[in-house]
Amino acid sequence: MRYITLLVFIPFFIACTAQKKQITQALNAKKNITLEDIWKDGTFRTQRMNALKSMQGDYYTLLDFNRNTRSSSVVKYSYQTLEKVAILADSKDMDGLDYFESYTFNKDETKLLLKTDSEPIYRRSENAYFYVYDLKSKKLQKVSENKIQEATFSPDSKRIAYVFENNIYILNLESERTNQITFDGKVNHIINGITDWVYEEEFGFVRAFQWNATSTHLAFLRFNETEVSEFTMMQYGEDLYPYPHTFKYPKAGEKNSEVSLYLYKLGAKSATKIDLGNYEYIPRLKWTKDANLLSVQTTNRRQNSLKLHLINSQTQKANLILDEKSNTYVNVRNTLTFLKDNSFIWQSDQDGFDHLYHYNADGKLRNQITKGNWDVIKYYGIDEVNKKLFYQSVEDGSINKTVFSISFNGKNKKRISPNRGINTASFSRNKKYFINNFSDAHTPNVYTLHTSNGKLLKEVKNNKAVLEKLKEYNISQKEFSTITTKDGTFNMWMLKPTDFDVNKKYPVLMYQYSGPGVQTVQNRWNGYDDYWYQMLAAKGYIVVSVDGRGTGGKGSEFTKITYKELGKYETIDQIEAAKELGKRPYIDAERIGIWGWSFGGYTSSNALLKGNDVFKMAIAVAPVTNWRLYDTVYTERYMQTPQENASGYDDNSPLFFADKLKLTSQKGRGNYLIIHGTADDNVHVQNSMHMINALIKADVPFDSELYPDRTHGIYRGQNTRLHLYKKMTDFILENL
Repeated sequence: MRYITLLVFIPFFIACTAQKKQITQALNAKKNITLEDIWKDGTFRTQRMNALKSMQGDYYTLLDFNRNTRSSSVVKYSYQTLEKVAILADSKDMDGLDYFESYTFNKDETKLLLKTDSEPIYRRSENAYFYVYDLKSKKLQKVSENKIQEATFSPDSKRIAYVFENNIYILNLESERTNQITFDGKVNHIINGITDWVYEEEFGFVRAFQWNATSTHLAFLRFNETEVSEFTMMQYGEDLYPYPHTFKYPKAGEKNSEVSLYLYKLGAKSATKIDLGNYEYIPRLKWTKDANLLSVQTTNRRQNSLKLHLINSQTQKANLILDEKSNTYVNVRNTLTFLKDNSFIWQSDQDGFDHLYHYNADGKLRNQITKGNWDVIKYYGIDEVNKKLFYQSVEDGSINKTVFSISFNGKNKKRISPNRGINTASFSRNKKYFINNFSDAHTPNVYTLHTSNGKLLKEVKNNKAVLEKLKEYNISQKEFSTITTKDGTFNMWMLKPTDFDVNKKYPVLMYQYSGPGVQTVQNRWNGYDDYWYQMLAAKGYIVVSVDGRGTGGKGSEFTKITYKELGKYETIDQIEAAKELGKRPYIDAERIGIWGWSFGGYTSSNALLKGNDVFKMAIAVAPVTNWRLYDTVYTERYMQTPQENASGYDDNSPLFFADKLKLTSQKGRGNYLIIHGTADDNVHVQNSMHMINALIKADVPFDSELYPDRTHGIYRGQNTRLHLYKKMTDFILENL
């Protein structure tokens, strides 16, 4: 028997060895991804549909840039056929305008407002030149000789409102006369019609003025930021001396801008201030279907009471119709939609999951439209004729996003996006059609045209060329699963080397963001970092991402458990997940690292320090290191103020645990790399400077890298991202 067994085993062993050799040869025949492929050559860039805007009827437009003529054009397409119908505007035919970056239609789609030569201010704000282009006469009219902000048509198309140097102006397009309606605007003191820094960053909007439907009134916000403390960043440039950039930035517990609502009636000498009672923030304003009724949302400083007011422009009186309260915080959203009878759609997590509700015009609940143990992620709008609305949710599992339609009464729900993965929709204005953007971990973005009941009409665009290109490279498949620790079960993806051998042990790099409501584990196509992970996998690393408590897609209890304790549970879950991973036979538990950016940099810092017996190294890019250094709106939403919750701030700040950094490398280094852009207006470089000082005080070595004049994304300037990722790659190869 022993002899027969040996005879059977020998050819089996030879066959396995030969097969393994063939696999190795096949892998060696392919290329490994390089950083230059990712950050310099754009090798894996996908095609997208740029600046799609739905028109009246069954048409949409796209912005096209001609690289040969260096000109821009607005091209009209049919939803029914997807064929090009007309070129509505082309800058090469315009005298005095070489190109434009974006466009908006007036209400009747006879004119375009074109933006060009923009200069960014912060994340969303910018100064730019604006032109009005008449589609019939081909006349081009410059709105202002100055670079201005947020130029906007009035609904009757006769005027343009905009902001210049913190004051609001209205241009009469017929008389070409400009009327200034506010006069007290002053940098770092008074802002009219534009949000301050913290509103722009945390409430997600810049234009703080709105026309009513009849173009007779303009509602706007006025920010008095005189008492807000200033933050100064040095700009180094290339001149002999650097210069300071100073702006107002309210840090946690400090004074905010005083924000007021004003109503301006065209032709009046001044605007009227509206009394809204007690509030701290005005995060939304929107006119209803009634041209005389303005809706305004206010919230208190703790953000656990969100109020909806209706203001009558004739009486100028405010009426409170809804007050949503929470024992944690209430999220401000962009869902509010008024129907013809001024009833409205509202989004809330009041039943434990994010859902859509229908309220009467007086604020009384008519019915809850969506229900279930899943979250609505995005709301797309309504078809009032057929009494339907459209939304995106995680009903296909929290790592997937699917588009649905449903009747106002909560019945007739229908899945209208075809595939399981990440689906986002762009609907026609009349809601008869939508273009679906689908991707999953195996499929790059595919754009398809559908009727609003989900019927597939035609494929618009795909990225099969990217898949063909990837055949030249060693590529691993992202594996989705869950991981269970003593504190729960969490979504996870894992990327293994292409020549993975279960009998070997591999080092692991964990990536996470961990911030409130944000998911890194999603069944979507590759982003830039995913190609970096492929490069690391080819070098023998396993890359893992785990969405612990506090992240999104699993209801408010899962997300809001971190209330008043940002960083506590997020850090615990990364540490415990690493411990569980370390139990797997193919993972080297002595070689687990972690990295992240922004909130992820904060969590990776905490994980390395508090989990110093688990993590060998960490990279923190642009990290918060103490929530006392971050802004009021974001921080206090989750943490209350430092005066109210001092321990919540300090117990979860890596500044107070710097002495826990272990010397784990042969060179006696702490295996901690901290990276920051010096012009980061969001998470100030002060965070990293405080962390560096804490490490110096603890007398522990570390590595750091500063990027002069780069903002939070560290991307501006030739080769910036390439340099950044070379630095991080070298650090990983040396320390993990």
